[in-house]
Amino acid sequence: MYNKILVPLDGSKTAECALEHVLAVAKGCRVLEIYILLVVEPVLPGFYVTDEKAYEMLESWGKEYLTGVQNSLVNEGLNAKTVIVKGKAADSIIDYAQKNGIDLIIMSTHGRSGPSRWAFGSVADRVIRSAVVPVLIAVPKGCRVSS
Repeated sequence: MYNKILVPLDGSKTAECALEHVLAVAKGCRVLEIYILLVVEPVLPGFYVTDEKAYEMLESWGKEYLTGVQNSLVNEGLNAKTVIVKGKAADSIIDYAQKNGIDLIIMSTHGRSGPSRWAFGSVADRVIRSAVVPVLIAVPKGCRVSS
């Protein structure tokens, strides 16, 4: 049923909570490829990324981070690839899924509510509303961030 899974991560432990679900679905459905996606956004909490050097620094960190996640999935016997794109998170996730034949998106929600949800928005909510493929939102016990 699922051949390609997209797993958006942002470097946070909360986002990584989706990985246990990725393992279960990928092994249970014999998924062919897992794409671990990191979106480098032009605006990050606390600062605005305006030059190529800043992007290069974030991409360098991202490659190292994603390689670690990729290695853990490969050690589980899965075919995992890493992808880094520039843009707004929700738009980039949706766009990547559409252009690359993704069958399922698995991601965590940070569980924000109130003012922090208003300030940061909900990437998961936007992906759910706009994606043309199924989206599995994971919030494993103990990973929910209080508001």
